[in-house]
Amino acid sequence: MRILALAGSLRSGSYNRKLLAVAVRAIGARAEIDTLDLRDVAVPVYDGDLEQRDGLPEGARAFKGRIAAAEALLIATPEYNNSVPGPLKNAIDWASRPPGNPFRDRTVLLMGASPGPFGAVRGVLAVRQILTALHALVIPAYVTLPHADEAFDASGDPRDPKVTERVTRACDELLRITAALGRRD
Repeated sequence: MRILALAGSLRSGSYNRKLLAVAVRAIGARAEIDTLDLRDVAVPVYDGDLEQRDGLPEGARAFKGRIAAAEALLIATPEYNNSVPGPLKNAIDWASRPPGNPFRDRTVLLMGASPGPFGAVRGVLAVRQILTALHALVIPAYVTLPHADEAFDASGDPRDPKVTERVTRACDELLRITAALGRRD
């Protein structure tokens, strides 16, 4: 099984990158993980005129290819203004442009971390809405981490072992559901 793992934050020290690393460790050798940095598939702000003139940017084509090569997605997203961070939404918008929809039938686990008391839950729910509209199979399990500014030690590991347990349970669900559904291309 191949899983594309990405954080919706561009910041190298982001809490969501740290949370994603916990999930990647929890999955371990049970799946092949393709970890994506959104900066590696950089795209301009979506513009239909640009798309008509030049087609899909190289970053969008690369992102679509990596999604298509995976059976599942693991996304850790922050919450910006109670919603989806712009870079993540923009990348999804470009990748969903024809031809094809690489999100269709991909199993998805969503997570979010925030220094606030809600743990990016509104951002997670907004991404869920978008991916559901794109016919992704967003699993019921999700992880939110409030007070993320206090949640990790200096090495990036969660201070509370319950965080690792929650992430591991959610990753177990992602693997179980994805395996049960089989490849759906």
